Amino acid sequence: MSKTKGKDTLDNLAVVHPKAAGLDIGSREIWACVPPGRDVETVKRFNTFTPDLQALADWLVASGVDTVAMESTGVYWIPVFELLEARGLKVYLVNSWHLKHVPGRKSDYLDCQWIQKLHSLGLLNGSFRPDAEMVALRAYLRHRAQLLEHRAPHILHMQKALQQMNLQLHHVLSDVTGTTGLAILRAIVVGERDPVKLAQLRNSACKSSEETIAQALTGSWKAEHLFVLQQSLELYDFYTQQVAACDAAIAKQYSAMKPRWDGPDEAPDVPPVKPDSHSKNQPKLNVRAEIIRLTGVDLVAVEGISASLAQIILSETGTDMSPWENDKHFGSWLGLAPHNDISGGKVLRTRTLKTHNRAGQAFRQAAASVIRSGSAFGAFYRRKRAQLGPMQALVATAYKIARTVYYMLKNRVQYHDIGAEAYEQKQNEREIAYLKKKAAKLGFDLLPHDPIAAISRAVAMAST
Repeated sequence: MSKTKGKDTLDNLAVVHPKAAGLDIGSREIWACVPPGRDVETVKRFNTFTPDLQALADWLVASGVDTVAMESTGVYWIPVFELLEARGLKVYLVNSWHLKHVPGRKSDYLDCQWIQKLHSLGLLNGSFRPDAEMVALRAYLRHRAQLLEHRAPHILHMQKALQQMNLQLHHVLSDVTGTTGLAILRAIVVGERDPVKLAQLRNSACKSSEETIAQALTGSWKAEHLFVLQQSLELYDFYTQQVAACDAAIAKQYSAMKPRWDGPDEAPDVPPVKPDSHSKNQPKLNVRAEIIRLTGVDLVAVEGISASLAQIILSETGTDMSPWENDKHFGSWLGLAPHNDISGGKVLRTRTLKTHNRAGQAFRQAAASVIRSGSAFGAFYRRKRAQLGPMQALVATAYKIARTVYYMLKNRVQYHDIGAEAYEQKQNEREIAYLKKKAAKLGFDLLPHDPIAAISRAVAMAST
């Protein structure tokens, strides 16, 4: 089809949203377009100060607009989105990729006019955005993750300073920021240099002996490296304090949120901690109890999902699964469901699309933690790895975990792991049922292998 025909086809489409407006948002100015006939000027420019945003909202309301589409540009759209939503307008946050791939764009169109036209024709889909409480929780959690990322390099700086002084502390301790490691580092910073005295700060749970630690702490004590060690430790402590303050804000946000499920007033009891479930970066509050209180289900009970991953998933997806028609749509939004390239009715290739979805990344982390487990998810991963390879098996397992979480939140049911053995048994039963069906279709009967019966049949056939 030629470009001219493409334009004609687009112009002849029926209008779906007659009161739609389009916004082109930048850091310094906003261009807005309303449908023709709504105002003398259909296109206006506004600054990005709050009074200008109020004027923009007043103009859209006065023009009879009931829905607005805007492109997701950085974070500039957030104040506009929240203000227009508070004024009662239905706001669509549109992926720029969708705008780019709609044919028929005319060169004399402004961006806001093109967005308004596509939105009025119903060609744009709004991106998912959770409710206001979850958006606030998500902001805290994303900031907390950034604090941990900023703190991590200073741990490496401390290890480098120790290594340059030939203090092999990281070889005798699994974590230099653990109880024993921090006690030794703080003693070094205040001036202690005796390896024996430093080794006596060893925690009783440490696997290395005092003699081994003392040998590792025998080295040179150069002023420049000690200076780097001191500053790196101070920066580590500063970010740790900021993480603690962020945890307090998260706890306050949780306490302000009401349960989002219809059930008894009291939430189910919190199960005991999973075996081998420990992380020094876990939030101090009981996240698992808060998630059960809010949703009525225990997402942490799902194999591979920790309390941190559970709250990341909830803050990104919310507790209401109605925006997705089924679990397949949910998996597609996460970037975990396979995408088929079809031409002429034939599937050319199957792949997962690239995405930066944080919830999808959390499900991938959950899948990576069940690789060697004795759960049903672990058995599923190992079966898929034999068929598809490790990378595709990881995505398939993440997709399966995501469908499980979707079903739990949608139907308010608890998770129960059947285990790897029961999973393998059910898988064998499904394969046998498939083989019987295939044999019957080809005119054969599928019978279980019995050596004695097989010999008897062979002898009977030979005698005839």
